Amino acid sequence: MPPRSKRGVYGISVTSELTGIGPQTLRLYERRGLITPTRTGGGTRRYSEDDIARLDKITELVADGVNLIGIRQILELETQNALLAARNAELEQVVKSQNSPHAGV
Repeated sequence: MPPRSKRGVYGISVTSELTGIGPQTLRLYERRGLITPTRTGGGTRRYSEDDIARLDKITELVADGVNLIGIRQILELETQNALLAARNAELEQVVKSQNSPHAGV
């Protein structure tokens, strides 16, 4: 089971209410690749806490005057940056463990 923050639990009407973004705009964001809600077996969209946070970020960027193509690029770069930071932390741990006084003992 996915972590709680990634589990799609909110329908489109609840998500619209929580974010202040209309259902048609939510569908547009999905078509443009800005958000990817999970789907039930019947095809109903379900949004997660992570989706809500992403929608809040999208709303901020729209308010700042960024167009949807720019928003998609920004979000992709932020995702790549987070992955690289996580990988860097892993590599630092490997280096630390190899340089510890007990390494190789």
